[in-house]
Amino acid sequence: MKVLNSYKGIMMSDYIVRATAANAQIRAFAATTRDLVETARKAHDTSPVVSAALGRLMTGGVMMGAMLKEDKDLLTLQVSGDGPLKGMTVTADSKGNVKGYANEPQVMLPPNGLGKLDVGGAVGQGLLRVIKDMGLKEPYVGQTVLQTGEIAEDLTYYFATSEQVPSSVGLGVLMEKDNTVKQAGGFIIQLMPFTDDQVIASLERNLAEFTSVTQVLDEGKTPEEMLGLLLKGLDLEITDTMPAQFYCNCDKKRVEKAIISIGKKDIQDMISDNKSIEVNCHFCNTSYTFSVEELKELLKKSR
Repeated sequence: MKVLNSYKGIMMSDYIVRATAANAQIRAFAATTRDLVETARKAHDTSPVVSAALGRLMTGGVMMGAMLKEDKDLLTLQVSGDGPLKGMTVTADSKGNVKGYANEPQVMLPPNGLGKLDVGGAVGQGLLRVIKDMGLKEPYVGQTVLQTGEIAEDLTYYFATSEQVPSSVGLGVLMEKDNTVKQAGGFIIQLMPFTDDQVIASLERNLAEFTSVTQVLDEGKTPEEMLGLLLKGLDLEITDTMPAQFYCNCDKKRVEKAIISIGKKDIQDMISDNKSIEVNCHFCNTSYTFSVEELKELLKKSR
């Protein structure tokens, strides 16, 4: 295995690894995301099954964000289902930043038939939408029907049908008994056009022997070592490593702009109530309070 570079020698807790294999016939990503999933769990006070569902979607999202080319490109994943979770939204950029929320953070369900957290049951049947905003007039929107609601299989299906890229996606979140996040991470492996049949057969063998993302991470293995198992015998080359984190770019100034944009009449109605207002960010659950005096200042700036 040849390592081409690392991220400025910084020790990272959560990070994404980019790699190629089989003479660039395969491209691969792997990530460890425990800290960012735990940050989301704390921010939204999610139940274990919601922590697992949102954690998987954020892990998939942060790796897909790493596929974006430009600094300002943004990726949004929206899952809408008829299960008690009702849906989730995750947004990621090209620099390893991700944020997300679940519509119903407190869902409790019994374990599934395998004794695991029933993510598929929480999500239910529905749709996955992938929105890529790449600075063009219109964003790219791909939509597929959820296959299992377990997220990894749904992303695998999306890549195959919407992007015509044969892929294998593995995602996992392991919870502690106290409901904090013990391990989280994942991988995305993609075949380039005209990949050799022999290479595909080797990859399929490795995937069949692979236990699970959370088991591998819980054994103390790194994302690099995870790819080493998945791409064994296929001349793995790590090409890049980048940190990953839960990051929300909301602040009071942004919220002020949003209030100004609703127009004079609505702001005047708020002022007439003679009470301060609280505006909550869906993504990080931060609340911003505006006094009547502050609202009067915003009224002057609105149209």
